[in-house]
Amino acid sequence: MIIAIDGPAASGKGTLARNLARHFGLPHLDTGLLYRATARAIIDAGRDLTDKDAAISAARGLALTDFNETLLRGREMAEAASIVAAIPEVRAALVELQRAFAHRPGGAVLDGRDIGSVICPEACPKIFVTASAEARAARRALELKSQGEKADYAAVLEEILRRDARDKNRATAPLMAAKDAIVLDTTTLDAEAAFKAALAIVSRCTSRAGVASGHG
Repeated sequence: MIIAIDGPAASGKGTLARNLARHFGLPHLDTGLLYRATARAIIDAGRDLTDKDAAISAARGLALTDFNETLLRGREMAEAASIVAAIPEVRAALVELQRAFAHRPGGAVLDGRDIGSVICPEACPKIFVTASAEARAARRALELKSQGEKADYAAVLEEILRRDARDKNRATAPLMAAKDAIVLDTTTLDAEAAFKAALAIVSRCTSRAGVASGHG
């Protein structure tokens, strides 16, 4: 079973993906870390984030063991990852890494922005997690404060809107819900309520799959 979770920044997709992975005993990949790790490698090499050659080289040299989440979290890396992710060649370089993870024996849970639409179009279920920009900014501000970072709500909202625009308007794999994705709006849901709603979506998908294969 491959579970694809997509959505914009601070929509709650990461928390949801981790909870689903734990529930079903599946490996989980936060694909955003791939872009953060790529950006981190570029910065550490003293190159500019818009340097296409440096970005492609960093992406191609990436391995799933390269993740030090402490170094990859935070506002700076989120913004840097969004810039790097807009480079088509970087996305292409990371596709196979993500697909290989998804097709592990038994399946996996992946969250990102193009899992259902590009990386794993065969996934079932595909859940597109969304929430209002205001709710997402409030969540991100709380998260940053809990990490000891300064977080001005207005500035965080501006960053959220800027990232949304960049993600939706990039030429390759723009942020969008796959045609057969189920949209889950978490604006008024806490993590537990979102998890229960997602479990219902997974149940419907697995039931349909069982019927289609003649086992339902």
